[in-house]
This record gives sequence, C-alpha cells and structure tokens, in this order.
Amino acid sequence: MHICRPVTVVQDTAELLAVWMAPGTECVRPVLADGTQVHAEPLATRYTAPRTTARSTWFGTGVLKLARPGDPWSVWLFWDRGWLFRNWYVNLEEPRLRWSGGVDSEDHFLDISVNPDRSWKWLDEDEFAQAQHVGLMDRETAAGVREAGLAAVEVITGWGSPFRDGWEHWRPDPRWQVPPLPDDWDRTPAHMPS
Repeated sequence: MHICRPVTVVQDTAELLAVWMAPGTECVRPVLADGTQVHAEPLATRYTAPRTTARSTWFGTGVLKLARPGDPWSVWLFWDRGWLFRNWYVNLEEPRLRWSGGVDSEDHFLDISVNPDRSWKWLDEDEFAQAQHVGLMDRETAAGVREAGLAAVEVITGWGSPFRDGWEHWRPDPRWQVPPLPDDWDRTPAHMPS
C-alpha cells in the first residue's frame, strides 16, 4: 500500500531535487478498510488494521519538498495563507529511488519539526515505537532511522543546507498547472519487490 502525490519539479541537480506539491493536487493516500483516516485509528491498532487506498485532494497552501541525493530524509517547507512561513519538516525516509515517471521512497515514521527561530523537536515518536512493536521495522532499521535523525539534527543545529539556503522565500510560478494523478499511480514502488 502506498501513496502518490503528483508534483512539479522546481530544481533537479546533482545536489538537490526540489519539488512543489500545489494546493488542490489529487493524491492517493492510505485509509482504513472502512474509509476512515488512518490517524483516527487508535495507535495500538493503527498499523495492523486492514487498509486500502483513497483519492483525496491536498489541502493547505502547498508544500515544497527538498531532497539531497543519498540523504535518508527530505525537508518539507510549509506556509500559512499569505505566504507566512510556518516551518520546515524533516521527513525521515529511505533515500529516493528514481524511475522513468518519478521518485519513490518509504516513510520511516519518525520526523522532526524545525521552527523559523531554529528551534526543533522530534515528532511521531509514538508512531515510530508502535511501528517497531508490530514488526513493521526491525531493531537494526530503527537504529539506522534514529541515527539518520541525529544526523539531520546536526544539519539543523549547524544551520546547514537546505535550511540556510533561503527556500522559505521561494514562490511557485503562478502559471504552473496542477499536475494530474498519473495513470500508473498504483504500480509497485521501485524500492519494493514486484
């Protein structure tokens, strides 16, 4: 079960992949078998309850996602209405795998929020622990995820790239169209066996 979020490529270099997910983007997300949102399920059964996928529309003001090749995380930027910068969000994940129609990754449950004043905090520690408890992540993988998070914290506290690069002042081209959901959104992700 996976998600699909169509994006517009902002920058694609050897150093950085930057993509924009516009408001109103049609996405695919996991839901419980009865259609309930996954986060509405109690944590004890959140990762074991039967799931399916549903189409939805991205809400909010959009999100800019920044990923450096090989890093086991990406950095997402969020704004409030009127382009008031809200925060950076470090999404711990598998390094991205490219294929002809996009990029695949796998979320690692644990995240970090970084405020404009450079303060930061861990997010979703409970989900990270529960994913391990139900066997979605073994001890070795979890240790690697925590290590990746600590490496991200070093970048945050040293105010390294991409935090220092001014992306919070970036704006999308108003002429850009919202990309449609691709016909092959339900293909097997590149990181998973067929």
